[in-house]
Amino acid sequence: MAGSTHTVTNQAPPLVGHDVFTGDRALTAAVERHLAPELREEALAELSGLGRSCGSLQAQEWGEQANTNPPVLRTHDRYGHRVDEVDFHPAWHRLLGKGVAAGLTAAWTRPGGHVRRAAGFLVWTQVEAGNCCPLSMTHAAVPALRADPDLAAEWEPRLTSQVYDRELRPARLKAGALFGMGMTEKQGGSDVRANTTSARPLAEDGTYELTGHKWFCSAPMSDGFLVLARAPGGLTCFLVPRVLADGTRNVFLIQRLKDKLGNRSNASAEVEFDGTWARRVGEEGRGVPTIIDMVAATRVDCVLGSAGLMRQAVAQAVHHCGYREAFGAKLADQPLMRNVLADLAIESEAATTLALRLAAAQDAAGDGDERERALLRLAVPAAKYWVTKRCAPVVVEAAECLGGNGYVEESGMPRLVRESPLNSIWEGAGNVQALDVLRALGREPLAMDAYLAEVGRARGADHRLDAAIRGLLTELADLAGAEGRARRLVERLALVLQGSLLVRYAPPEVADAFCAARLGGDGGAAFGTLPPTLDLASVVERARPGA
Repeated sequence: MAGSTHTVTNQAPPLVGHDVFTGDRALTAAVERHLAPELREEALAELSGLGRSCGSLQAQEWGEQANTNPPVLRTHDRYGHRVDEVDFHPAWHRLLGKGVAAGLTAAWTRPGGHVRRAAGFLVWTQVEAGNCCPLSMTHAAVPALRADPDLAAEWEPRLTSQVYDRELRPARLKAGALFGMGMTEKQGGSDVRANTTSARPLAEDGTYELTGHKWFCSAPMSDGFLVLARAPGGLTCFLVPRVLADGTRNVFLIQRLKDKLGNRSNASAEVEFDGTWARRVGEEGRGVPTIIDMVAATRVDCVLGSAGLMRQAVAQAVHHCGYREAFGAKLADQPLMRNVLADLAIESEAATTLALRLAAAQDAAGDGDERERALLRLAVPAAKYWVTKRCAPVVVEAAECLGGNGYVEESGMPRLVRESPLNSIWEGAGNVQALDVLRALGREPLAMDAYLAEVGRARGADHRLDAAIRGLLTELADLAGAEGRARRLVERLALVLQGSLLVRYAPPEVADAFCAARLGGDGGAAFGTLPPTLDLASVVERARPGA
């Protein structure tokens, strides 16, 4: 009889050993929809391989190890020499190496690259979100560097390489390189025009010496950084290499690493420049326009990252409730829990569908489609505002579905909860995105035309969506004094766009539930308040992780 009280019953098995990509029906459908037929077979096979890696016990252990053992700053060596290096747990390097090898920095080099990379990024976020920061920065640096063809020719092959080379040495000796970014200063935050870091021209054309402080520098172990500083001609974009061409270390003084709420595996630093060598990117005084394409790309990654976190949280909740019994039945079969799970599932699918639509627009814009480029100008900040804000409540509610088990670190849910606010804060918080939408509406009429054409493709398919479009047009007709209501307006822009996409592409039960609750007003402030007359069982079943 000894030990009989320790018999384990009524617990869900670990969600491990499955294909995270193929088991996500909304994501696989989006990839098939947005890729040309001749690209699908290869892309689906590639993404399925990444999905199996993501769902493996080994990768999940790496993610846990990387977060349990955060990076450590080493400012000096044993002899007192300044080294300014960041030491990472081996699990971090394994994760980052897998991400690079999977092409998560290589979108710019192949057809359909943004859709393929976006799907992979969304999947890989679900293993461990911290390593996705340097992957995002490296990916996003490419369009900024293209402002200088010589720099692009030198660096782009390294940034889009699928080889991870962690050693600090001259970039010319490396098969692959990573990039970080440093724009924010303590006195300005998102107001980068308040930056005070100075850039003094050197004798060699296009080279400068930087002096100043960056309050947030992403991925300080990277091979190069794009930073903003004040040159004689105004705020300018610069490339700061970590190691100079002769093999000596550039002056890159890491003062401390930030002790963050989440994203623990990833290093975010304060750095000092004191006679730091830099190369100008673009024209003097054109720093913000030069770096803006990088910012736009990282904002899309914020949407993808939040969509990935939501998907993982919902998958864990549906999986748990599919096994756990209470009061004589599986949780997932009980009407109230089914309502909660369905409500979470439609939020997750709406985020995924919108995120992949942005990636498809990036591919089309790269091929010269100006209408898609205009759509991105409005849709990216609107999506970044709304999807990233929905992440935290979705993840918290999903954790509650596991009950007390979801509050315990071993479940993995607390790590998702800590990570969930990040993408809303980074790369411009909510107000920055809302004001950016207002600027696009006021200055770029083609952006609004492209948006209305996109949502108009679903007109007549659902009366609640049609009514929401009409209401939105009324709001847009008078933008005088719009700043005070900008958040409300941007929320409606995002919801109408999500509703249009789901009505066109999602199963009827998913689109019906979304339009009823998010556009038709037939839903409450909390999750689990969908109309009970909907086909909620089918919505939950679609969200169940499989394959």
